[in-house]
Order: sequence, then structure tokens, then C-alpha cells
Amino acid sequence: MISQFSLLLHNIRSTHNVGAIFRTADAVGVSKIYISGITPAPVDRFGRTRSDIAKAALGAEKTVAWESIANVDVAKFIKKLKAEKVRIIALEQNSISTDYRKIKTKEKNLIILGNEVGGIEKEILELCDEIAEIPMLGKKESLNVSVAAGVILYSLLKN
Repeated sequence: MISQFSLLLHNIRSTHNVGAIFRTADAVGVSKIYISGITPAPVDRFGRTRSDIAKAALGAEKTVAWESIANVDVAKFIKKLKAEKVRIIALEQNSISTDYRKIKTKEKNLIILGNEVGGIEKEILELCDEIAEIPMLGKKESLNVSVAAGVILYSLLKN
């Protein structure tokens, strides 16, 4: 179990992607998922279970700890974690990104996954210790965010 890993799902729009990420997070033993921005949570603001997330998560939304920080300043949240010696890793295509296979982790790590179209905002990327990228060898520019989450999480199991 890689309990030294937590995830920040920031501005992910698709409930199916959120559910799939929960399922993968459970499979690799992620300790906690933070949900921010427009990312839908497994339970709505009225306390009702989101069946669309549950359908893809297959129960992982109940086994992986999660917290909604939708109304929290994400930059302040990241700075707080950095002060606690958490290594911040964004998964994003960027001119200064590193091949995900070369990423080294620490005892505590937060992996940030961003919006399916716009990615992760520049001001958040600037706070990261590392920006990881999955090289694309075909004609498409990127993988689905839930697939990309699986790729990097399983890669980090080796570290």
C-alpha cells in the first residue's frame, strides 16, 4: 500500500473520471483524495450519494478517504502541505516537465490532476516541486485524466 500518496483533483469536470480515479486510488492504496474547484464530490452538498460517481468507482468512493476543499484557496492549501514537507507533483504537459518515469518521490506526496481540457493553472504549477508528463507517441496530445492517473500511480509504486 502506498499510503504516502494523496491526490488533489482540481477542476475535473467529469463524474465518470472522478469515479474512475477513486477506483484506481483504492487499487494502489492512495491515502486521501482532495477535491477542489468544480470537481464533483461523491456526495453532493445536500448529503446525497452521487450515483454517477459511484457507478464508475464501484464502491471505492466509500473506501478511499476524501475531503472537499472546493471553497478553499488551492494555492494556500498547497503551501500548507509544502510546509508539512509534502512533495507536490503535478501531472501536466509543460515546457519544464519531466518524464513521469523519472519522478522520485518522498515519504509524503501529493499528486495534482487537473481539468480535462485546460489542465492545471500556471499559478498552481509554479508551486509544485515537480511537473510530471506522460510522453505521447501517437497523434493525440493527451490521455484521459483517469487513465493518466493510473499510469503515474502505478509507476510511482516502484519508487
